[in-house]
Amino acid sequence: MTMATEAARKKLVDDFKALTTDTEELLRATANQTGERASAARARVEERLHKAKEAMDELREDVMERSRAAAEAADRTVREHPWESVAVAAGVGFLLGMLSGRR
Repeated sequence: MTMATEAARKKLVDDFKALTTDTEELLRATANQTGERASAARARVEERLHKAKEAMDELREDVMERSRAAAEAADRTVREHPWESVAVAAGVGFLLGMLSGRR
């Protein structure tokens, strides 16, 4: 993963954790509120929060699995073609050096 992608993923996870924490705190704070509408709203929020947590866990597992597969594929390719990998890395380094030197 690129650094920007990793930073965006980390921010999304942190934001989601903050949202779930705030929602759980809100549910606890309104637990003593009575009435059918309050109870129904609390039940809906709890259900949606539970579904959102499950979806986030599934997404995290999927991302981890795909990341592992990509890393294994890259490792396998580098091991099967070491000199080609060195040439590609040198070419990319050269191009990045040229581009950064222009500024």
